Amino acid sequence: MRWALLVAVATLAAGVSSCARHQPPAPPRPNRSGSLETRVGLASYYGREFHGRTTASGVRFDMNALVAAHPSYPFGTRVRVTNLANDRSTVVRIVDRGPAAELRAEGMLIDLSHKAAETLGFIQQGRTRVRLEVLAWGSK
Repeated sequence: MRWALLVAVATLAAGVSSCARHQPPAPPRPNRSGSLETRVGLASYYGREFHGRTTASGVRFDMNALVAAHPSYPFGTRVRVTNLANDRSTVVRIVDRGPAAELRAEGMLIDLSHKAAETLGFIQQGRTRVRLEVLAWGSK
């Protein structure tokens, strides 16, 4: 009886290890962020003084919306912006042009709405280091 039990355990163990050896390899992992392009640099924000003005895309700027200005991304492009100081992120839509050339020379990549800056937690600082991840290109 004892011998039969040992044989059964050995057979079961061999079957388990045999199955483990013959499992297909794991499929490759997709890009974690799903981004089309990634950049790292500075972000600032603009708000009250531009609220209600017409943007370069023709829509009215709403400082309480999750929108942004970028010098070259097509209007309507959706971008995930992550504050590298606190790891907070939000998704914005590009509706305007900016930052100004002199700010871009300092490494400024994007101007965010007041709401986006608030969500990312850098209102007091005025600017912060961010990662931009393009999620979907706009059409304009």
